[in-house]
Amino acid sequence: FLSLVAEFCCGFFLILILGNFWFLAVLYLVWLYLDWETPCAGGRRSQWVRSWTVWKYFREYFPIHLIKTSELNPNHNYLLGFHPHGVLVAGAFGNFCTDPPFKNLFPGLTPYLHIMPIWFACPFFREYIMSAGMVSASKESVSHVLNNEGGGHASVIVIGGAEESLNAHPGSLTLNILKRKGFIKMALKHGAHLVPVFSFGENELFKQVANPKGSWLRNVQEKLQKIMGFALPLFHARGVFQYSFGLIPYRQPIHTVVGSPIPVKKNLNPTTEEIDQLHALYLQKLKKLFEEHKSNYGIPAHKSLIFE
Repeated sequence: FLSLVAEFCCGFFLILILGNFWFLAVLYLVWLYLDWETPCAGGRRSQWVRSWTVWKYFREYFPIHLIKTSELNPNHNYLLGFHPHGVLVAGAFGNFCTDPPFKNLFPGLTPYLHIMPIWFACPFFREYIMSAGMVSASKESVSHVLNNEGGGHASVIVIGGAEESLNAHPGSLTLNILKRKGFIKMALKHGAHLVPVFSFGENELFKQVANPKGSWLRNVQEKLQKIMGFALPLFHARGVFQYSFGLIPYRQPIHTVVGSPIPVKKNLNPTTEEIDQLHALYLQKLKKLFEEHKSNYGIPAHKSLIFE
């Protein structure tokens, strides 16, 4: 969905350049230069955009639900680790970039969904995603959000990143997380409480072409991901008037479960051992969250998370 909107915005910008409105394109480029750092400085959210009626229908299509398991004190800042990435990341967008799901359940907290910096280089599209509450996933951007004195900010990071989307097959429970410890270090440096979030149903929205590790397709996808910074999963789902083939996601319920916070004491210079210890605790809490709720959302008792 975001890719389609981005393509439309880039196409519109190209029309301005090639048409009789090139001066508008020049003015926008000046604006882009002056506003370049905004995605790393908290963005520019719009309550009007986040409350568009279309988002209500978007959430109801699947439908998307946000599940609260514990209170989050708005006097603290939080770093929410979102799992899994899936293909669409629908649970993250529907719950953290539209109102009122998160606002109603966690009053006093402002969520910021961190995405790849490359998206903010797209003309006009950057304005749209910032208005929805998305900001850059750079260290500078995460620090800006978590540095808020008095608390009340929640950084939402899709921990598995683009690489994990290549595992987004129906029924898959594989998470790319064992080597991802940067978010742990950021939480320690800012004293932000860690909160595991698992989105049940995220991998059920599309069917992806078989790409087991070691296959030629997976090798090509991984090489492209390293070059471009984002992955290219080959997926399909349903069409507008038929259910056999298309790019519209299947209507599968998504239940995004927000776990209990892991208290983190501020440590400006955490050691490798301290990072590893907190990372291990986070994995333990994430697995516990999954095990406690999997039976509610159709996951067989014998299935568990796989950490890679």
